[in-house]
Amino acid sequence: MLPRGATYLPGFIGADEEERLVRALDAGEWSGELRRRVQHFGYRYDYRARMVTPDAYIGDLPDWVSPLCGRLEAETAYGGPPDQMIANEYLPGQGISAHVDCVPCFSDRIASLSLLSPCEMIFRNGKTGEKLSTILEPRSLLILSGAARYEWTHEIPARKSDRVNGERRLRGRRISLTFRTVVAA
Repeated sequence: MLPRGATYLPGFIGADEEERLVRALDAGEWSGELRRRVQHFGYRYDYRARMVTPDAYIGDLPDWVSPLCGRLEAETAYGGPPDQMIANEYLPGQGISAHVDCVPCFSDRIASLSLLSPCEMIFRNGKTGEKLSTILEPRSLLILSGAARYEWTHEIPARKSDRVNGERRLRGRRISLTFRTVVAA
């Protein structure tokens, strides 16, 4: 289940495009600055300050992601071209703690494309205490806007497997591409 304001699009890209994106990322330089490896494009997010600083611009998004950004803009409710992308690599046992993407830094819509391996994402509403979860399948796109963007945290539990339809499903290497538009730098 998803909170109001979240849109889930399974199979947003095909297996060939997924492979092309992973090859392009693996040809680049992964940073080990977090408990997981990351790559920043467009603007570097400052994890310590929890913001995008004025000197954060590192260049345009790479050409290899342009077709995907075009589809994101043309075929979804994302609205406008993103100018910031973070690639996060999650190995089995890794996750990301509950958070809301920086409110003063980024526009109303956040999009995340899942690659390689499924995982469970958990949403929590801080006001009501409500908890929802969904499985993010490989090649699916999740867009958070409105209430899902501002009123719910989202997280990926750090574990090696998830329960899907009552069955334990082992995690593999997963990469997420998170697209955002910077509004304050």
